[in-house]
Amino acid sequence: MGAREGNFSDVSLVLLHTNDFHGALTEPKARFIATLKAAEPGSLYFDTGDCIKTGNLGVPLKHEPAWDLLEIAGCDAGVLGNRETHVLPAAFKAKIEGHKHPLLCANLRSKDGSTPLPSHEFFLRNRIRVGVFGVMVPMVTSRMATSGASAYLWDDPIKAACNEVAELRSRVECLIALTHIGYKQDLELAEECPEIDVILGGHSHTVIETPLRVGGVCVCQGGSHGRFVGRYEWDEGDLSGGLVPLPV
Repeated sequence: MGAREGNFSDVSLVLLHTNDFHGALTEPKARFIATLKAAEPGSLYFDTGDCIKTGNLGVPLKHEPAWDLLEIAGCDAGVLGNRETHVLPAAFKAKIEGHKHPLLCANLRSKDGSTPLPSHEFFLRNRIRVGVFGVMVPMVTSRMATSGASAYLWDDPIKAACNEVAELRSRVECLIALTHIGYKQDLELAEECPEIDVILGGHSHTVIETPLRVGGVCVCQGGSHGRFVGRYEWDEGDLSGGLVPLPV
């Protein structure tokens, strides 16, 4: 683990987290999250996928309002969910059009070898260096018969995450994985990459009331459809807090 600059044992980092809105994010919910964030200067808010309403192979007929609402809420970064992806470039672009925060995905690549989205992002909050990376459930892999119809391929998320950890761990004090791979794979990721501090998950709609510790890794997920926002306080490897109900 990287060493924090100076002695700041009284400084902690507040993390807010949502996942799997499925188009259920409303302006009152967004403003509630924004209020939580404003109450804690230096806090970070992450969303871990499936925020839009359009389904996996659907194409939005109009702008997805989730992106504007996440901006109101103050989202700092997110990972793609299966709803935000498509096998065709034009449809993929339409799904994520309008996002203002960085969308991360370390296991997505174009067939030409390029990376459509960044894999990680850095933040400095309360003198804590924070590294964040994203991985998602593979939609089309090179072994699938459907790979010929897709402009994109998805690599194994656990392996991609381990590569990110190897690159980022020594550069930050707090390392966060934004995942849309489901609860069981989050537990596997925690076992495979114990250098991660926090896994903020999605995809399986699992309700984890308070952080679940797997070794030294804290795993969090907040159900689905805008019922909760996770509010956590990270301090020198310890994560406290839990789920807060969002307004109906």
